[in-house]
Amino acid sequence: MRGRLDAMLGPAPEPVPLDLEVTESVDCGTYRRERVVFDTEATMSVPAYLLVPHARVEPGPAVLAIHGHGPGKARICGVMQEEHDEGPAYAHVLASAGYVVLAPDLRGFGERSDWMPDDKYHCDWDLVCATMAGVVPHARNLWDLQRSLDVLATHPLVDPGRIGAGGLSYGATCALFLAAIDDRVQVAIVSCYLSSWKSAHRLPWNMCGSQILPGQIGAIEHLDIASLLAPRALLVESGTEDILFPVDAARATVESLRHVYAHAGAPPERVVHDVFDGGHQWHGTETSNFLERWL
Repeated sequence: MRGRLDAMLGPAPEPVPLDLEVTESVDCGTYRRERVVFDTEATMSVPAYLLVPHARVEPGPAVLAIHGHGPGKARICGVMQEEHDEGPAYAHVLASAGYVVLAPDLRGFGERSDWMPDDKYHCDWDLVCATMAGVVPHARNLWDLQRSLDVLATHPLVDPGRIGAGGLSYGATCALFLAAIDDRVQVAIVSCYLSSWKSAHRLPWNMCGSQILPGQIGAIEHLDIASLLAPRALLVESGTEDILFPVDAARATVESLRHVYAHAGAPPERVVHDVFDGGHQWHGTETSNFLERWL
């Protein structure tokens, strides 16, 4: 299955030095928020927020916080104050809890967004252009996120053996896939995504160009991707009213995944399924205890 996934993602770009720069520093009370920029390809740079708790004085745990569709890193870091129904600004919450947090903008979002006419959707137009170039957009975001892990792993206040990744919606897609292809992710938090493509793709207008792979239906499933994490720790959040990723499919996938983890010799508590009353949002009630135990 790992070979099949690698083939779907396609060849990786040529690596380049990160050449990380800090362009801004803001005191946010319990932590410092730095705007950083680092390179992932010869012609591609990634803007991100690096949140470093004031109390951190020696290497410790860190989390790569990945945003979903919307305005990007600014929302999950609490920089944008507008009302929304996606739950708390989880990068801010994690930094306030003492974790070093890196929150990059994915391609086409936040500072990396391009102007689009009203009748065009970025993710789908990007897929058109990428397909002509023989590139999988989701794979390029995963490449950027692996380089984001490089940034965290080389930070003097981060223990490279204690890195987690989490996100909501497309951020959850990325967190799941990233953990599947990069075992530096010791803990994954997948909020409102893990269910099955078989169920999710049947909903009208549900899939978008940023999170699909060529030939995926019938060839690889959410369960297959999640199985590549075993025996590392996985927290899954599912809203009972989430119409995008049905909760019944999520329950079935997690139940099957528990058998995979048992076969891998992992204790059952390494897979936690938080099913909550609500919709497509970050819940977060199990996150603190889960990270404290496994990271």
